[in-house]
Amino acid sequence: METILQKSSQLLDELTPLTQLTRYCSVPEITESLQQIFLDISTIRRKFEKWDAETKLNQEQIKTADSVLLKKLHDDMNLTELERFLASESVSSLHKTCTCYRNLLAERALEIVTDEMINSGLGPPPVSYALISMGSDGREEQTLITDQDYLIVYDDGAGEEADNWFTDFGNRLVDCLETAGFKRCTGDIMTSNPTWRGSLSQWRKRLFAIVRYEVEDFAKNMMDLIVLSDARYVAGDHQLGTNLINMIRSMEKEHFQVLWGMARAATEMKLALGFMRKLWTEPSGEHRGELNVKLLAWAPLVMNVRILAISQGMAATNTVKRITHLEQEGSFSAEMAEGLMDAYDILTRHRILLQIKQIKGIQKDSHYLDPLMLENDEREHLRQAVIRVEELQKMIHANFNIV
Repeated sequence: METILQKSSQLLDELTPLTQLTRYCSVPEITESLQQIFLDISTIRRKFEKWDAETKLNQEQIKTADSVLLKKLHDDMNLTELERFLASESVSSLHKTCTCYRNLLAERALEIVTDEMINSGLGPPPVSYALISMGSDGREEQTLITDQDYLIVYDDGAGEEADNWFTDFGNRLVDCLETAGFKRCTGDIMTSNPTWRGSLSQWRKRLFAIVRYEVEDFAKNMMDLIVLSDARYVAGDHQLGTNLINMIRSMEKEHFQVLWGMARAATEMKLALGFMRKLWTEPSGEHRGELNVKLLAWAPLVMNVRILAISQGMAATNTVKRITHLEQEGSFSAEMAEGLMDAYDILTRHRILLQIKQIKGIQKDSHYLDPLMLENDEREHLRQAVIRVEELQKMIHANFNIV
């Protein structure tokens, strides 16, 4: 208590000459107020220390947990991050922590499934392999709601034996991850899908078929390539995973017609802007007066930043890191980079808050936002964020000579 009073007195000495606070209240009153502030700060600090300790303990338990316990640990850590975010609203902190413990959960799932394969008489992996994540996990941008966006690459040399083993392994892994709290991907980007597993040579052949326009459903394969652009190593053979990721990056950069097609798709993504650059909302239907933050703002930002990063051959997958690197190599001015990072933070924060509403049963989905429910300054910040995405689209449109 004495320390708090000393700090209060010191702070008071610094403030009084500047603001003449004693005109409005007495020194004891000011000291009492500052004392309460310091107590509040201490309470908040203890909360964060408690959350840190809980997360650390849960992460330790992941190492030996079965798939059912993984689900409980996953739920507990999600709840902790929900509470922490409501206290701090730090997008970067939530991204970092969620991505970290989801990596640990995925690694443990691999161990569980491998043991299942061995115990069922199918034996250990016939060749080395790597688990690669894509989507928000690939960008290290995990949030409170997640699904499965994984692929498997395994080494060459075992032929059909490896294909059969990893077919069973991929199916079991999807089931294990689902039990552990990872929803099945609605786009079927999962290891149970033959499209998302294969040997390194099979992946090479598959990628060449896409970039050389040798496939029938080019639109779908183009979308697959866009998804692969965020590939990130998670577990297994690190070198093997790195080889596949480098292959993806190289093919995208070397085949300009493919990159141009991706740029065109990115610049044509609809934004939540209407007449006079006002926020556009649904004119009718279930979501009348609302806008889809993910599809009409956040996704176009992530997509367009991704295009420029690919064109520059950048290894980074994280959106903020990509923006930083693009500023460093001259694609963005400091002002534009700052504006885009601010836009990313604003849009992602709204997405997370919508997820919290869905988790708490306040609304059915985590995508639609009613701008009129925001304060005037918040609504304007949201509008400015979407305008920055529009400016980015125009820049890419001009850079790639899209007509």
